[in-house]
Amino acid sequence: MSAIYQVNKGVSRPIVFKGLIAQYIAYLAIGLVAMLLLFVVLYVAGLPIIVLLPIILVLGLILFIAVYRLSATFGEHGLMKFFASANVPACLVFRSRRLFTGMKFTMESKFLREGRS
Repeated sequence: MSAIYQVNKGVSRPIVFKGLIAQYIAYLAIGLVAMLLLFVVLYVAGLPIIVLLPIILVLGLILFIAVYRLSATFGEHGLMKFFASANVPACLVFRSRRLFTGMKFTMESKFLREGRS
């Protein structure tokens, strides 16, 4: 008797919800919670609902447009790579060869150990 196994296709795929990819879902959720808190604070402060509702609706529209645009522009890992690229130096300057001469492992030694020439 043979066993039947279920194949999980797409295990490593990112989560997609209504066009938002991966971490942008969390960004949108955090933005919506922040807007809810802003609404509560302004309502308790005494701002009339007629003034408060258009403010929250416009901010919500801006939030949705910004998050969807970021998701479409950068994709799953692109935003992280964009911010990381700012920390990459333009060039490396070595004033001494000591860094390279003190290395224990080189490609030559790897080939010699494997018997290649």
